[in-house]
Amino acid sequence: MCAIFGIVGEYDGALARRSVSLLSHRGPDYCGIVEKEGLFIAHNRLSIVDLSESASQPMSKEGVILSFNGEIYNFQGLKKELKISFETNSDTEVVLAAYLKWGVGFVDHLEGMFAIALYDKGKLYLFRDRLGKKPLYYMYTQKQLVFASEIKGIIPHLKHKEMNKDGLHGYLSFLAPTPPHTFYKGIEKLESGHFARYEKGRLEIKPYYDLLPSSITIRSEEEALSTIESTLKESISKRLMGDVEVASLLSGGVDSSLIAAMAAQMGTRLKTFSLGYEGYKQYDERRYAKEAAAHIGVENIDVQLSKKEFFENLGAVITALDEPINDPAAVPLYMLFKRIKEEGIKVVLSGEGADELFLGYRQYFEYLDIEKAGNLQHKNWLKKYFRSNFSMNREWEWYKRIFNDELLFRSSGEKFTDMQKNILMRQNVKDGFSIQYLQKYRDRYEKLGNHDESQWYTYVDLKQFQAEHFLAKLDRVSMAHGIEGRTPFLDHKLVEKVFSIEPSLRYSSGESKALLKKVAAPYLPQSLINRKKKGFSSPYLEWLLEEGELECITRVNEQTGLFYPEVLDDYISRGKQGHYKQHLWGLYLFSRWYEKEFL
Repeated sequence: MCAIFGIVGEYDGALARRSVSLLSHRGPDYCGIVEKEGLFIAHNRLSIVDLSESASQPMSKEGVILSFNGEIYNFQGLKKELKISFETNSDTEVVLAAYLKWGVGFVDHLEGMFAIALYDKGKLYLFRDRLGKKPLYYMYTQKQLVFASEIKGIIPHLKHKEMNKDGLHGYLSFLAPTPPHTFYKGIEKLESGHFARYEKGRLEIKPYYDLLPSSITIRSEEEALSTIESTLKESISKRLMGDVEVASLLSGGVDSSLIAAMAAQMGTRLKTFSLGYEGYKQYDERRYAKEAAAHIGVENIDVQLSKKEFFENLGAVITALDEPINDPAAVPLYMLFKRIKEEGIKVVLSGEGADELFLGYRQYFEYLDIEKAGNLQHKNWLKKYFRSNFSMNREWEWYKRIFNDELLFRSSGEKFTDMQKNILMRQNVKDGFSIQYLQKYRDRYEKLGNHDESQWYTYVDLKQFQAEHFLAKLDRVSMAHGIEGRTPFLDHKLVEKVFSIEPSLRYSSGESKALLKKVAAPYLPQSLINRKKKGFSSPYLEWLLEEGELECITRVNEQTGLFYPEVLDDYISRGKQGHYKQHLWGLYLFSRWYEKEFL
């Protein structure tokens, strides 16, 4: 796990080395640089597999230069398949050998998470893993391509900073900019499951992988449960690899508890970490984590966070994220990883992906129910009613869409609907405006002939809600402390297996995560499995209100003029009553970031 950075074409050596230094937190153990005319490739290393200096990067062989961020869990198996001698015990050398044998098709042989840069005799290849666990950003012209693991490494190479309005729209609609957009005009991100080729000033981007299955092969619940259990155990086992200690986050929910329980059954008793808040019992997960840890038989370290610490760390979190990601959990998670680093731990397992794979959000079932209204024979009067009677609540727009025969579900991350944005922004935002950012995913879904909308929910959520929101957050706040986050539920083989299950088996009982809960039954107590879903919540809005921090939204808007002041005031007023909490956090975080970057 590391930082990669490079430039193909014209460059300033001093400026390039400055970019490398800005990424040093991702790889504090070693820095390597290849510097030639027209080529600069660098690597900041976090040593996890093969701690020797011989495994450091950039790594070269037969004229090919590799800088790679991530972990390849099947590298030992690939070694045997490649049938050549190796000088190190690193996965890096295996990646390089795989490319030399199979060309760009080598990526199909890799199991893991990765952002890979390969320079081969004038051609630069960039690869981002199938699920988007590792980030990869780039800026290009005919004379130069700059790439990096984080945006902060590329910003020094911009001639001038300018906000990308597409980044803002994606953020307001879906909590984070949608690929290829970022908040910075001129800087783009590579989409999950895609690779780029840059040669002689020409950039070409293509997909190499897609999540959607071509057929349904698992039709019984018994087979589904057996497949999920065996594949998840295999996924966890792979993610225990490395030459350093592995720990795990533990909330006391099904996802994180099942990871720890399965690892313990394999003989690995992970040290676990949970979070609580001073004086806010309703947000405190420690009592549930303590129960889970006692049942599993693992050591649990709980961390208590205060309002003072929250605001002391907020600026560092904004810097770590590079651009706004609307997830208030980023701040407490950043602080939790800071505590984990104090324990000397470099690898942490986390439960991202389970909710999306196994329909763990309540709104999935709401959407499935609302979809049925689209089949009403006589709905013209309902269409007229919803057109003429507006409500700020997003449920109003859900029904309006279904009666207008529009696409209903636009990811679980949808926050500001198009109508909400139209009322808020000093810009005409038409109905369906946000679909443009997800249309390529919908086209792919429909092209493959999928008809069960639950498959669409999972697909678009893994492409956007997970890859660009949750996984981006996890990567930044963990790597800010030089810690690698691993996500067993997002093993691509497990994802493929879940997609091959008869869709109705995931939701026909009306219970969220029904299949996963049945898999968990032999490992966890029923009191834990059946408790109400809590999520990674915190008293962020209470603290913002107590400290008068929401004034930042008004202050910044006075200078940008992006939003109508009276609508912002309405959101703030409703926030004081406990409504529109994440809307407000999104506006606040954007305002703090904009003030830092442009004012």
